[in-house]
Amino acid sequence: MPKHYRPAGKKKEGNAAKYVTRTQAVKYLQISLPVFRKLCILKGVFPRVPKKKVKGNHHSYYHMKDIMFLKHEPLLEKLRDIRTYDKKIKKAVSKKNRDLAERLLTRKPSYTLDMLVRERYPKFIDALRDLDDCLSMVHLFAALPAVDRAVDGEKIPVERVHNCRRLSHEWLAYISRTHKLRKTFISVKGIYYQAEVEGQIVTWLTPHALQQVLPDVDYRVLLTFLEFYETLLAFVNYKLYRSINVSYPPILDPRLEALAADLYALSRYFDANGKSKQIENQQEGTNLDESEVRLAQLHQQLPSNEPGALMHLLDDGSNKEDEDLETRECKSLFKNVKFFLSREVPRESLLFVIPAFGGTVSWEGEGAPFDESDDSITHQVVDRPIQGRRFLSREYVQPQWVYDCVNARIFLPTDKYMVGCIPPPHLSPFVDNEAEGHVPDYAEAIERIKAAGRKEVLPLPGTGIEDLDDPQGLLVSDRQEAIEAAKRKQQISMLEKQYLDELKLELKGAPLSDVPKEIEVKDAVGDAISDVQQMADDVSDMSKVVMPRKKRKLLEAMEMSKERKRSSVNRLKERKKNIDEAKNLA
Repeated sequence: MPKHYRPAGKKKEGNAAKYVTRTQAVKYLQISLPVFRKLCILKGVFPRVPKKKVKGNHHSYYHMKDIMFLKHEPLLEKLRDIRTYDKKIKKAVSKKNRDLAERLLTRKPSYTLDMLVRERYPKFIDALRDLDDCLSMVHLFAALPAVDRAVDGEKIPVERVHNCRRLSHEWLAYISRTHKLRKTFISVKGIYYQAEVEGQIVTWLTPHALQQVLPDVDYRVLLTFLEFYETLLAFVNYKLYRSINVSYPPILDPRLEALAADLYALSRYFDANGKSKQIENQQEGTNLDESEVRLAQLHQQLPSNEPGALMHLLDDGSNKEDEDLETRECKSLFKNVKFFLSREVPRESLLFVIPAFGGTVSWEGEGAPFDESDDSITHQVVDRPIQGRRFLSREYVQPQWVYDCVNARIFLPTDKYMVGCIPPPHLSPFVDNEAEGHVPDYAEAIERIKAAGRKEVLPLPGTGIEDLDDPQGLLVSDRQEAIEAAKRKQQISMLEKQYLDELKLELKGAPLSDVPKEIEVKDAVGDAISDVQQMADDVSDMSKVVMPRKKRKLLEAMEMSKERKRSSVNRLKERKKNIDEAKNLA
C-alpha cells in the first residue's frame, strides 16, 4: 500500500484539509467569482502559499479557516439579497413595468462596512498603521475629473470622486492644523508626504494636478478597495477631529467650496469651531441649544476674507504642553513669513505644506485672504519669468525652495532658487545617504549650513562625528582600505630599500644598474598587493568552507548587495566627474 494512500470516505489530513483552491472555495460558498473577490477584499482575506500545493502550482490557495469566516459573514447574506433584488428589477424592466421597477429601486437593500472596520482594526493604532494604501487610493480617485465614465462596463460615480476629495481634504486639513507633516518629496509619480500621527509614521502619494489618463486595469477591484478605504478614512478623520475638540463632519463655506478652495474653507471652519467653543465656555450656566451653536459657527465663517485670517486656529487652539520638540520645530519654520502663490504653481500642495510649518499663504484668484499688492508679503512663489510688476520688498522663489526648506528644516538661501535659475538637485528625504555610501554635494552644503546655525564643527569627509572625540580610534575596517594601506606601506618600504642600495653602491664606487628602479619598485609593490589580496581571499574562502550552507548563502547575498551598492556609488561618481569636466570645458 502506498504511503499517502487514503481510503475512500476517510477524512482528509494535512495540507489537503487546511487549504482549498479558489474554485473549490467559490463552489463551497455557492457564490459567483466577482462576489467572492469582493467579499475577500472587504474582509481582508488573501491567498496563502502552502508548503505543498496539492492541486498544482497553477492554483490560488485559501486557508479553510478564512473560508469558514466568509461563510458566517452577515455581509454575505446582504450580497445575496442584493443579487436577488437586482433580478426582480431586471425582470420588471424586461416586462416594461416601469412603475414597479422605480418602486423597487427606491427600496433597494444596502449595507454598511462599519462593523468590518471595527473587526479588522480593534484599536485606533492598528488603523493608523494600515493607512498608507488607503490615503494613496483616496487621493488617486480624488484627482479624477468629476464626470460619470464607464470603464470596462463599470461606472465611476461622481459621488465617489466628490467623497474622496472631501475625505482627502479633511485629512490634509488635520495634518496641516496640528503640524504633523515631516517630509515631502516631488517625483515623477506625484508628491510624497510623510506625517507622524499618534506616534505612527504615515506615508502617502498624491498625483500631480494634471489630466488623468485611465490605464487598462480592473476598476471593479479598485472600486471595491475604495469602498472599504472610504469608510476607514471616515472613521480615522472622525477620531482625529474629536481628539482636538473639533466637530465632525465640518460645515464649509459654500462660496469657498465653489471656488475650489476647500483647504482654506476647512481652516476657516477650524477657526469658527474654536471660537464657538470659546462662546460655550464663556456662557456656562446658560442653556445654548445646538441650533444656536451652529449659528455661531456659521456667523464666524461668513464674514469676508480679511487679511491674515487664514490660519488663526494654528495659534489659538494648539496645546503647547502636548507638542513634542519636533512639532515645535516644524511649527516655527515659516513663522512670521507670508507667501503669495502665482497661478502656475501647484496651489493645493503648497496650501497644505506652508501652513503645516507655520506660514501664512494666499493665492491669485477669488476667495484669497489677501491680494498680491499686500506690502506684508515676504516671499512670492513663481515658476515662470515675471512679466508684470515686481516688488522689491519680497523674495521671488521657485516652488522647490519651499519643499527643500521643509526637508532640511532650515531657512535655505534663496539665491539658487531665483526665477530663471536652474535650481539645485531636489534631494529625497527618504534616502539615507550615509547608508547608501554616496553623499551628494548639495546635501553636504545643507549640513554645513545647519552646523553653522548651531555653531558646531563638522568632521572631515570620510570620518564620523565620534572621531572628533577620539582621533586615535580611526580604524581601517574595510578590505579595500586595508589593501590601500598595505600598498602605501609597502611602497614606502621599497623606496627606502632602493635609496639604501643606491647609497651602498655609491660608497663602493660601483656604477648604478641600468635597469630603471621605478619599474622594479612598481613590480614589487604590485606583487605585495597581490599577495595581500590573495591572503585576504584565502582567509575569506577558508571561513566560507567551514560555514553551513544557509549562512554561506546569506553571506554571499550580503556581499552581492555590497558590490551592487559599490558599483552604484562608482557610477554616480563617474557621472559627477563627467558633468564637472563638461562644465570646465564650457
